Amino acid sequence: MTLQLSFLPVMATLFMLMFARLGSMLMLMPALGETSIPMRVRLVMALMLTLVLYPVGSLTYPQNVTENLPRLLLLMFGEMAFGLVIGLSAKMITFVLQTAGVIIASQSSLAMALGTDVTNAGQQGTLVSNYLSIMGVTLIFVTDTHYLIIAAMHDSFTLFPPGGWLPMGDFAKMATESVANVFSIAVRMSAPFLVVGIVFNFGLGLLNKLMPQMQIFFIAMPASIAIGLGLLMVLMSTMMTFYMGHLQDALGQFVAG
Repeated sequence: MTLQLSFLPVMATLFMLMFARLGSMLMLMPALGETSIPMRVRLVMALMLTLVLYPVGSLTYPQNVTENLPRLLLLMFGEMAFGLVIGLSAKMITFVLQTAGVIIASQSSLAMALGTDVTNAGQQGTLVSNYLSIMGVTLIFVTDTHYLIIAAMHDSFTLFPPGGWLPMGDFAKMATESVANVFSIAVRMSAPFLVVGIVFNFGLGLLNKLMPQMQIFFIAMPASIAIGLGLLMVLMSTMMTFYMGHLQDALGQFVAG
C-alpha cells in the first residue's frame, strides 16, 4: 500500500491564498483587528479562521493553481487586494466615533484633554473620542457583531470569487460613500452637542454684554464641561445604538443574502 501525498502542495497553496485574503481582512477589521490586540494573537486568529473556512473557500479557487507560477503570484496579489479593500471599507465606519468624539469634546471645552487611543495604534486623541472608541469595540462583542464580521469574511469568497478582476468602479463608489457617511453619521451623533453649544455660547455672549464686569471665562468653562458630561451621560445609549445600527449595515453589505 502506497501513501499518496500528491495533494499536499495544492492544499498548502490554497491555504496560503486563503490566508492572504483573510489575514489582510483581519488586519483591518473592527474589533478583531485592533492594534491593541497583540500581533501573535491576531496571527493565530487569522490562521484558525483560514483553517475553519478552508473546506468552503478552497472550492472557489481555480483548478491547478500550482502549475503556472506567474498566475499564482497574480492570484496571491489579487487575494491581498480583495482583503485590504474589504477590511478598509469595514474599518472606515469606526472612524465615526473619533470624529464624533472630537466634535463633542470641542463643544464641551474638553478638546485640550488628550490621551492615548488604544484602538488607533496608540495615537493621541481626545478623551471623549477614546472613550467612545473603547465603548464601540466593547459593544461589538457584547452584541455578537463579531459574528457578522466572520460571516463577511466567509461570504467574501462568494461575492468576490478568487481569480476575478477587482471591481474598481464599485470599490471607488463604495469608498466615496463610506467617507461621506463617516462625516454624516458623526455630525448626526454629535448634533445635540452642537445645538447646546451654540445656545450656550450665545447666552454667554449676551451675558457678557449685559454684565461686562463679570469674568465670563471662569464661568463658561466649568459650566460647559458640566453640561457636556451631563448630556453625554444622558445620550450615550442613544448615540451608541445609532452607531451600532450603521456599523451592522456597513458590514451587512459584505454578507451574501
